[in-house]
Amino acid sequence: MPCMATALITGGTGGLGVSVVEAFLADGWRVVVPWIVGGEQERLPGQAEAVEADLTDPDDVGRVVRTASADDAHPLRALVNLVGGYKDGQQVAETPLPEFEALFALNLKPTYLVTQRALPVLVAAGGGAIVCVSSKAAFEPWAGIAGYAASKAAVAAFARTVAKEHADDGVRCNVISPSIIDTAANRAANPGGKMVPPAEIASVVLFLCGEGSAPLNGAVLQV
Repeated sequence: MPCMATALITGGTGGLGVSVVEAFLADGWRVVVPWIVGGEQERLPGQAEAVEADLTDPDDVGRVVRTASADDAHPLRALVNLVGGYKDGQQVAETPLPEFEALFALNLKPTYLVTQRALPVLVAAGGGAIVCVSSKAAFEPWAGIAGYAASKAAVAAFARTVAKEHADDGVRCNVISPSIIDTAANRAANPGGKMVPPAEIASVVLFLCGEGSAPLNGAVLQV
């Protein structure tokens, strides 16, 4: 039986995101995906609903959430926060504050804004699941990634706070913490390195949004 629900997947046009979108569509979900860079929406399967939006703009975020919750036959039941980015070569003693803060604007701000707008909808619908993406580097950092590691650690702390705040509302919030994901960009930067296939991570994300993971809330899963 197809899933009669909607998933809002941010970052759904990225190297991991497309695999996550495909997994949810294959499971019968209605999928809404924001996009911002022209042409990136063309990477999405045709069944996905693409919405142009700047996820650092609260008004755009509100419009995306309204779109995701507009189909009464498919209530919004899942939010997957995949938007983010990586930057290295930022030694603490040498990196200007705006460059450090830019990683928080990229990795934390969209997750915060979209989650904030989606929470009342999920609560009103009777509950749902939120998945956020941290990184193994947040817990095992290396030199030159203070902004990236700190912002991804902040995502994990934020998600676990949401889990505490809304456990009684039937809204669960869990975190995945990937190592290096097997994307074209990562293969170019790290040839021969051990990487995790996006489709395998996508299956974990789908599981965290399904009934089978109902006991999990506030978990940080290394994948």
